[in-house]
Amino acid sequence: MNLDERLQDVSVIGAAGKMGSGIAALISQEMLRLKLENPEKIYRLNLIDVNMSGLDGLRDYLRSQFLRTAEKTIVVLRKKYKDRADLVENAEIVDAYVNDGMKLLNFSTDLLTAKNSHLVFEAIIEDEKTKIKTYKALKKLVSKETFFLTNTSSIPIGYLDEKSGLDGRLIGYHFYNPPVVQKLVEVICAPQTKEELKGLASELGRRLRKTLVPANDISGFIGNGHFMRDGLFALDEVLRLKGKYKFYGAIYIMNRVSQDFLLRPMGIFQLIDYVGIDVFQCILKVMRTHLKDKTLKHKLIDKMIKAGIRGGQYSDGSQKDGFLKYDKNRPVGIYDLKNGEYFMITDEWKNKIDKQIGPLPEGFAPWKALLGDKNKDEKLKNHFRTLKQMNTMGAELALKYLKRTKEIAESLVKQKVANSADDVNAVLTNGFYWLYGPINEYV
Repeated sequence: MNLDERLQDVSVIGAAGKMGSGIAALISQEMLRLKLENPEKIYRLNLIDVNMSGLDGLRDYLRSQFLRTAEKTIVVLRKKYKDRADLVENAEIVDAYVNDGMKLLNFSTDLLTAKNSHLVFEAIIEDEKTKIKTYKALKKLVSKETFFLTNTSSIPIGYLDEKSGLDGRLIGYHFYNPPVVQKLVEVICAPQTKEELKGLASELGRRLRKTLVPANDISGFIGNGHFMRDGLFALDEVLRLKGKYKFYGAIYIMNRVSQDFLLRPMGIFQLIDYVGIDVFQCILKVMRTHLKDKTLKHKLIDKMIKAGIRGGQYSDGSQKDGFLKYDKNRPVGIYDLKNGEYFMITDEWKNKIDKQIGPLPEGFAPWKALLGDKNKDEKLKNHFRTLKQMNTMGAELALKYLKRTKEIAESLVKQKVANSADDVNAVLTNGFYWLYGPINEYV
């Protein structure tokens, strides 16, 4: 059964979540493309979630995605709808495209809805017991030819496959958030993964215009294998610095150093908040269990969760408070573990601590300015060359962080999580939007 045939009936489990909804948007666009080329065939995308209100929001989201695509590709759509004499104006063609797209969708809270699917995407909670239970239930419903693609970001694929009895019909297909924007997909195969499924995953990636990077089946894979350890290093530095600068001061210092001095799109604690402190803790637990590595744990993460501070996003995409407090997604405060409340950032306090951190390298340009700069590579070299010549706290912390980041990346290659340094760098530059890979000559 080829990919086109499998795409006639597809299910997304956990469709109302932030990852499931993005996957649904991508697959629905490809299915609609096939439908317009084969109007006589029936296509169905089953969007399954336990959250009924979430499915209502998903319906609105997918309609908006169809609308956006139609407006961006109206010239192409005029050709596709050339046989429809009733469609004259662009607005009529846009409406037709949106309506045709919505006809493909079947919203449900019942797993039985997936029974005729030959392709199932799973994007539920990152909990192996829940995933295995779901796969076992699906196995009883669907055909023996059905292939499964899991969006797990840390649980070994071979383990899930074996415990669920899927006989090699499961592959790791880890989209990055948000899936409709992020180009990266980490592809993880277990030793038993069927060759046909590997080929299908590659073809699907090409159709979705994704950058596919292979990772070996070791818990955490490349992306979280690096991110978790990168975050743990920053947390350790906070413990080291908090005696002199207090907890919230140490958080501010490491967040600013990781963003401005290391030229990342956001600071490390903003990133942990974005992913979710609870998700960070969950992934650490999965990796700690499967790798039998007791160092994959941190008391500051556990204390934040105990205090009820979880981070993550609201349904509209706005940032929830975590290590940092946000106003319109802009950090305005820092959580104070000792007092159990947020310390609000004032200009006076910020200026005082920035002075202790020290200035940025001469000629500094922020991440956003460098992102599309044709001279980016040379400017990056100059930035880190200058950093090495500076005798400031900020420079010292940044170079120490840069070195640790490289060590983590090199260990992923040494431990055969990644096949090469290029693969590690590809994940961090494509999935995390870093300007440079962690394995570099800057330090």
